[in-house]
Amino acid sequence: MISNIKQMRKIIKILMIISFALIGILSFSIYKQTITGKVVEDYYTYTKAICNESNYCQDYEIVCKNGELEQMNPITGASVQNPENWKDPRPESERNMNNLCNQSAKNLS
Repeated sequence: MISNIKQMRKIIKILMIISFALIGILSFSIYKQTITGKVVEDYYTYTKAICNESNYCQDYEIVCKNGELEQMNPITGASVQNPENWKDPRPESERNMNNLCNQSAKNLS
């Protein structure tokens, strides 16, 4: 019976040491948790077809950061040569390359 009590005390000590270690690790990790990188950054991408004067249109991935154009990447295979008499149905403001990263001009959700 006495050996059972000694074993029980030994098990309780081991469990308490493990519990304190886990509590210490969790407390330290929560305390030392920091935010890395930029939390809020005005960064977004979208695609846009840009057509030239001969009605050749190419889709581009537009990459904007803080309201400025960061990259304009052509999308491979996303181009078309429209007929000579084709008229771009988009409003003039959407046809040109001005204000590509002006969020107020975009329909972003």
